[in-house]
Amino acid sequence: MKNICIVGCGKIGQLHAKNLKDRAHLYFHSRTPESAHDLCGRMGGSGVMEEYEQVVSNEAVDAVVLASPPQFHCAQTIKGLQSGKAVLAEKPLCTSPAELTQIEAAYGSQQHALLMVAENYYYKPSLARIKELIADDGVGTLERVEVQKLFSQSSRGWRSSYGSLLEGGIHFVALVSDIVDDSPTAISARFPGQRGDEPERHAELQLSYERGVRATLRYAWDRASLTRGLLQHSRIIGSRGRIVFESNGLYAMLTSAEGRKFLFPNLTDLMGYGQMTTEFLLCLDDRGTEPYSNLARAR
Repeated sequence: MKNICIVGCGKIGQLHAKNLKDRAHLYFHSRTPESAHDLCGRMGGSGVMEEYEQVVSNEAVDAVVLASPPQFHCAQTIKGLQSGKAVLAEKPLCTSPAELTQIEAAYGSQQHALLMVAENYYYKPSLARIKELIADDGVGTLERVEVQKLFSQSSRGWRSSYGSLLEGGIHFVALVSDIVDDSPTAISARFPGQRGDEPERHAELQLSYERGVRATLRYAWDRASLTRGLLQHSRIIGSRGRIVFESNGLYAMLTSAEGRKFLFPNLTDLMGYGQMTTEFLLCLDDRGTEPYSNLARAR
């Protein structure tokens, strides 16, 4: 088994540790050593490293999983790559285009570099089924994608420094572009209700794609929802049919000239974390293999 260090021992770090437990020898590093020691104990880990420099300089460490706050991702990713470590970085990979350019330069300078972004939505079973329907010409020529998730959420700590789009809506930006199978050529955004320099809590995006597909995304943390965002619906509209799907991926319905077809994905890995972790480990075993959630898709 490989030696992997979890960097950041909060909620997301704990999730990665659970997915990697018994599949790798786990080490831990956190800004607060107490949380690293606590998680190491609970996960039966191999040890704690109190400085990130210890992590990247340790030749026994094969990979780092960055579950730290976004403002640290750029420097930690670059140091990890430069030390020859494989890097699995939580989304967002970084906080600005300038940081992304720095990461790309570091990645390009290393032979057999492995950098994967932990965008679990790419690995959701529901997205795989939806893409199969589109590939099988289930809706005809793709025309529009309309996605929404509106609920109420309060953010604390470092998460309060970032808006709803970068913290949660970014998942759906990835989902929309994967449905269209392209990167947007134009994006416009508005943030209803934003006050001054405060992080926004409601984002509305318009995305245009080269093949003429248009997409809208509404994502908000300032809307009351009895189900906390569950049972809200999004739509994929084509020239001969449409797919309506529950925005979290619980189910989908195809409506076309042939009638209606209901789809229910594998609920054992509804959010895709299991498949994402498996792919990272496979790429770690074969450093020549490029992960699906790669640097190009992160851009």
